[in-house]
Amino acid sequence: MADDTRRSVDLRRTSLGQYEARNARGGTITVGVGDGTDFTPVELLLAALGGCTGADVDYITSKRAEPENFVVHVTGDKVRDEAGGNRLVNLAIELHVTFPEGAAGDAAREALPRAARMSHDRLCTVSRTVEHGTPVDTRTAPSPAG
Repeated sequence: MADDTRRSVDLRRTSLGQYEARNARGGTITVGVGDGTDFTPVELLLAALGGCTGADVDYITSKRAEPENFVVHVTGDKVRDEAGGNRLVNLAIELHVTFPEGAAGDAAREALPRAARMSHDRLCTVSRTVEHGTPVDTRTAPSPAG
């Protein structure tokens, strides 16, 4: 998969404002507009930011010690901007991680800030894409048969 740069998901409408997202490996998640317990698109973006950063930091620090607690809290404020469009501002990712006492835990605690910086500065595709403001091409296409 290292040579395959394309990433994709398909969303299929299940009812008004409700969708099932499916990845190429067969995983699914339901997406809604906030009427029920399904994640909204904004919540999925926040989860993607936290999941990407969390995974990066977890892989780096867990080489030193298994965390006792690992929670990633992601926030953002939904606003209407000057152009009249909706967007998020004040995006923040907080890592609440504790490691056991001892030399291994000390090494993991010491690596934690560096791992967070590495994720932000070069590893996390999601936050780097958001920060760099990658254009999104939205277009219509013929429906596939079936």
